[in-house]
Amino acid sequence: MTDYEMQATSGKTYTLENLKKENGLLVVFSCNTCPFVLAWEEEYPELAKLAEKSKVGMVLVNSNTKKRDDEDSMEAMKDHAKEAGYTSPYVVDEGNKLADAFGAKTTPHVYLFNSDMELVYRGSINNKFENKSKEADKFYLNNALKALAKGDKVDPADTREIGCSIKRV
Repeated sequence: MTDYEMQATSGKTYTLENLKKENGLLVVFSCNTCPFVLAWEEEYPELAKLAEKSKVGMVLVNSNTKKRDDEDSMEAMKDHAKEAGYTSPYVVDEGNKLADAFGAKTTPHVYLFNSDMELVYRGSINNKFENKSKEADKFYLNNALKALAKGDKVDPADTREIGCSIKRV
């Protein structure tokens, strides 16, 4: 897997390899403005805790290159990460390189890798937006993290991603 260097809101530079932990890595394509992200991001800190407990690294990746000078600028990302209480690194994907390599389409779009950086889950955090009530009753990502930590097969391994399109140039 190509390992790009990505600048975080903290000022640190990360690669996927140095974000990965013993059992793998969770990559969440995110942004500052998508209504789907705004509705799901309250779950990011709990997902980060579950990832940590599961010995899985977690990173939030902003690939909205088209909005880089505006709503998804580094300064806006810093403010947003602070306001939203992000506990995981929030990084810039310059030129959509990572999103393009992954085939990421939306924000949020979730990718979970095992310790060998093999994709074990891709899709949605849960089914919140598949229900008229907007209440989740299927917790795809939580279940995938728990299965990965136990060494079990992740099922389902692929769900429909729901969100705003990544704003490519």
